[in-house]
Amino acid sequence: MKLRLLGILSACILIAACNQDKIYLDTPLDQLLASSVVRASKSNDLSHFILPESDDFASIPQDPRNPLTKEKVELGKMLFFETGIALSPTKEAGKKTYSCASCHVPSAGFRPGTPQGIADGGIGFGSNGENRSKLAAYRDFEMDVQSVRPLSVLNVAYVENTTWNGRFGSTGVNVGTEDRWDLDPTLHVNEEGFAALETQNIEGLEVHRMEITEEVLDDYGYRTYFDQAFAEDSDEERYSKRNAAFAISAYLRTLLTNQSPFQDYLKGDKEALSEQEKRGALVFFSDAKCYHCHKEKNLGANEFYALGVNDLYQTGVAFNTSKEDVRNLGRGEYSGKAEDNHKFKIPQLYNLGDSPFYFHGSSKYSLKEVVEYFNEGIPENSDVPTEQVARQFKPLNLSDQQVEDLTVFLESGLRDPNLNRYVPERVLSGFCFPNNDLFSQIELGCE
Repeated sequence: MKLRLLGILSACILIAACNQDKIYLDTPLDQLLASSVVRASKSNDLSHFILPESDDFASIPQDPRNPLTKEKVELGKMLFFETGIALSPTKEAGKKTYSCASCHVPSAGFRPGTPQGIADGGIGFGSNGENRSKLAAYRDFEMDVQSVRPLSVLNVAYVENTTWNGRFGSTGVNVGTEDRWDLDPTLHVNEEGFAALETQNIEGLEVHRMEITEEVLDDYGYRTYFDQAFAEDSDEERYSKRNAAFAISAYLRTLLTNQSPFQDYLKGDKEALSEQEKRGALVFFSDAKCYHCHKEKNLGANEFYALGVNDLYQTGVAFNTSKEDVRNLGRGEYSGKAEDNHKFKIPQLYNLGDSPFYFHGSSKYSLKEVVEYFNEGIPENSDVPTEQVARQFKPLNLSDQQVEDLTVFLESGLRDPNLNRYVPERVLSGFCFPNNDLFSQIELGCE
């Protein structure tokens, strides 16, 4: 009996050892992938691409004038989804019906579920934001919409100059462009020297017609949250729209896709990626040369390129934009330099598969179309002069299998499946969110 028990125990130890080997023993594919990632890394190891935990505030980039705190992040989390602060819409019908999350839907990768984001002047939601459309009482020019598809706010802590044309933030690529700030009232805030995210949100609460009022503070109950988040401020400063922008910025900095399979893989779990995802990652960091541009910790970069893709007005489903819209010029609209025309920011790549619209003009409807567009290297927009198109944009000559593998890596290997952890159970007003119009209430089940 003792011998039998010893045999069983030995077998269990052997199985455990095998399982241990299975987790930590690199295959040739793992070794090749790791070496490719390290070559692309600025730190010469895997750590360059590893995102910190969302509560590891010391490791998250932040504005020293707006340091991250638990209380500030919690306030920002509420305000980001709070439809009750939508108090200055163009028309009464839009009052208290939208939030920041109307255009940055968590289940859609913190992007719109439609080609164009609609805040004030929108109605409906669907299940992933796909039913958002124009409220009948609004004319196109009265709506709060942009001429480009809103960027995801995931991993935005690693973005030095925000928006597709990098207009916000006084550092980074905007050093030396100070003369442009006086030409546009929305850019005067750059002169205050805050980081780009804080700068954009200070202006954003104005642009998106939101307010912090006595109703918000006392009837909803946000005064206590402001007291806790900004205890050192005077009463005049503490309950301001500016502090609301700082709280939202703090919250946004914690939106990190640190639970995606690729992140787990980088941290040592060799089974986090499937074999096909590993092959796709290898294509990303080798033959496709994606890492040449998507090279920062968030797999994005603070650089601008023209890829010759179509603009949003060309989809035929966008409001308040047209061929003449100067915002189609991208970085050139901000800088005033002809050589910057049609150049747009390199975006981060996590959770792209959560919403089926891609590029600044929503001109592609699947990640495979995006990969095929880069593989073919042929511009689609005749309005973009050939000389403006990035020299890096040329045929990649990937095989059909490589295209499939890369698509799978982008779609699932870079997908954090648990973004709901960044969503509050409720907002203090008790209103429906991210939208609070009648149709959204019905579709969201909170009427």
